[in-house]
Amino acid sequence: MYDSGKFEDMLNYCAKMLEKNPNDMLALQNSALSLLNLSKFQDTISFCDKVLTLESYDTYALTIKIHALENLKKFEDVLECCKLILEKTKEDTWALNTSGIALGELNRHKEAINFFEKTLKIDTQNITALMNMAISLSYQGENQKAIEFYDKAQTIDPQIKEIAIAKSREFEKLGLKDEAFLAAQGVLLQDMDKIKSDAKENKCSVFHQFCQMEFEENKSKKTQ
Repeated sequence: MYDSGKFEDMLNYCAKMLEKNPNDMLALQNSALSLLNLSKFQDTISFCDKVLTLESYDTYALTIKIHALENLKKFEDVLECCKLILEKTKEDTWALNTSGIALGELNRHKEAINFFEKTLKIDTQNITALMNMAISLSYQGENQKAIEFYDKAQTIDPQIKEIAIAKSREFEKLGLKDEAFLAAQGVLLQDMDKIKSDAKENKCSVFHQFCQMEFEENKSKKTQ
């Protein structure tokens, strides 16, 4: 039923199970999941709380409750739920990142950075932590550091187009127009200096140098 998106049917099925046993954990958990997918967030929380009354550290219920709270923009409550998960599993990167994101929503970016740092100590290539670290650093006015974190995220997953745009905006804030242009094209930091150096040597703009480079690369591909 879940895979078919039949969330009302799933909820009704769980209701029958709960008539037989009001403390059926699986039925309570799946009721909460159904309600979450039906965007009935307050009801979702109510079912999660029933599970948590029986098992205060049930990660599944806490995770569902967090998603509902995020939709209701109750970020202080999100932090409390994450705290419970982290009491049980200190290195839960999802809970660490979710705490950081909630703190960011509360405009507490300095605290948020601490959580993303904890995640990156566990997983240096965690894209969620890298991108949200960059966002928080940007809010702190540390644009150059934000650029470096966006660049690392882009190196790991160049398919995320939003990274190039965000990195470009950070360069714009620093008044670096050439770098902003290159960043918007998806150019990594390690390649920017070469392009700028070639532009200077060829006595042309960075824009023209980049276009020439693209032309030559495309021509080479066609030849091959």
